[in-house]
Formats: sequence, C-alpha cells, structure tokens
Amino acid sequence: DKSEGIDAEAGMLEDIILMHEEIYKCRLASIKREEEIVLRERDRYELEKGRLIREMKRIRDEDGSRFNNFQILNHRYALLNLLGKGGFSEVYKAFDLVEHRYVACKLHGLNAQWSEEKKQSYIRHALREYNIHKTLVHPHIVRLWDIFEIDTNTFCTVLEYCSGKDLDAVLKATPTLPEREAKVILSQIFHGLVYMNKRTLKIIHYDLKPGNVLFDELGIAKVTDFGLSKIVENDVGSQGMELTSQGAGTYWYLPPECFELSKTPLISSKVDVWSAGILFYQMLFGRRPFGHDQTQERILREDTIIKARKVEFPSRPTISSEAKVS
Repeated sequence: DKSEGIDAEAGMLEDIILMHEEIYKCRLASIKREEEIVLRERDRYELEKGRLIREMKRIRDEDGSRFNNFQILNHRYALLNLLGKGGFSEVYKAFDLVEHRYVACKLHGLNAQWSEEKKQSYIRHALREYNIHKTLVHPHIVRLWDIFEIDTNTFCTVLEYCSGKDLDAVLKATPTLPEREAKVILSQIFHGLVYMNKRTLKIIHYDLKPGNVLFDELGIAKVTDFGLSKIVENDVGSQGMELTSQGAGTYWYLPPECFELSKTPLISSKVDVWSAGILFYQMLFGRRPFGHDQTQERILREDTIIKARKVEFPSRPTISSEAKVS
C-alpha cells in the first residue's frame, strides 16, 4: 500500500532526525566538556605563570640583597633564604641557634639619604609597632620574639615563622573557598581580634587584609603586621577614639567612617569587624564587595566606600543564609 510506504518512510526520517539531534547534543556536550578542560588548563597555567613570576622576582630580590650570603645576625639568627621584600624591609627565613627553631627576620633598612628627622620618625614607628606586638601572645596572632640593631641604618625584628602561604596567596591560587573552610578561617581571625579587644589596653589592628593573615604548617590562621594598629586608651568613651592617621590602610577593607572628611573620624574595634567581614565575602565569592575593580585612588575620589549602602550577593557560588548575615 502506497500510504503505508509513505508513513514508514516518514517514520524513518523522523527517527533519523531524532538520532541526529541526539548526536548533535552529545557532540555539543562533548565540546563543552573539552572547553571546560581547556579553560581549567588555562587557569592552571596562569596560576603557574604567576607563581613563577613571583619566584623570579624573589630570586632577583635575593640576588640584590646585602644579606644573601647566609649571615648570622646578633650571634644567633642564621639567615637562610629571602621570603619577600616590600617598602623598606626584607623578610628572611632564618634559624634561631639558641631556641633551635625557624623564625622570620624582618630587616628594616633606612635610606642613608634620608634626613635625620625622617630616620627618627621611621624608627619611632617601628618601635611603636614592636612595643604593641611584643605584648600579644595568642594562638591566632603571629608572635614577635626579638628586636636588635644591625648597623646605623639597619635593624631587625624577629617573628614567628609561618611556613604556609598567606591568605592573599591562597586566594590567588583558589579564588573561592568552600563555605565551611572560609568559616573556619574567619573564626580563627575573630579569636585573635577578640583577644586584642579584651585586653586592658585594647588594640585595633586597622589593616586586616589577606596579606596580613598567615598560615602555619598545620593550616592555623594567624594575624600579623601591626604597623598601623591603634591602642585604645582607657579613657576613650563608647563612641570610639579619634583617627589620627586618615588616609593610611587598605581602602577595600576599611569601613565608611574611616573616609569621613568633614570632621575627625571616631573609630573602634568595629573597624576590624568590618574588615573581617570583607575578608569573609572575598573568600566566598572571589571578589571584594565594594570597589573590587577600582584603584585606591579611585575609591577615594569617588567615595566608593562612603556611598556603599547594600551588599550584593552573586547567585554563584551558593552559600547559606547564615553566611549572608554573619
């Protein structure tokens, strides 16, 4: 029968079309998988490139350092390798020949061309940081062990050595962390902050950022770098203390009150709470909530932080409601 033949042919044609659609879908899925693999490989190579560039810079800095020949400082600290360099200081991994432990030696170099006034100002600032930091003894704060002069223009502070990365390096390698891991890190940071706030003389860190959170060999998080910290005197009221170093700090992590220009801002330990919240957001979403793509100069010029009114939560990755309000 002719009509049956036509129906059979139409049925076969429909089957062929459906089969080709399935082949197309399978091929498309395969191409997408291949694309994901290529993108992951690209990201891996980018991370490796960044790591190698940083290592090349470290080696170049070490080659140019006057301390690169395994010196023993103060008859006690055997310098090993350069960990990093920034501003007017270099940080070396060293071995303490008395306590038999690894330490980090931060070598502060004063520019010989500086005026005597500028040198004294730098030394006062470093001694102030030392006098604050040396009193802090807590599992989630990097210990400061020692300070000594090397020569007229150089002195050294000796710190607890943390063999893990800092949080900045962690987030460069893995931009978003699982919520549970981010909460564990945040909890450790807050343990250190609570300790600082329960002391007789309370301390505001004021420069909490990924680069100032270190990890030891066990993955324990420790707050470091008290160069901008503030001591809250006992007679300061509930409104907070005056901010006398306006303009310092890392703007992405500072709260709106630090940018108040019409009057001298009043600050409290809430500055560090805000900064910790920014860190938590960054660990979860791989970006800062305010001014992420802006320079510090632009943040200041456009009043980005002062104008911030609402925190936007990206749809991905999915996080709990608890994390959004914590």
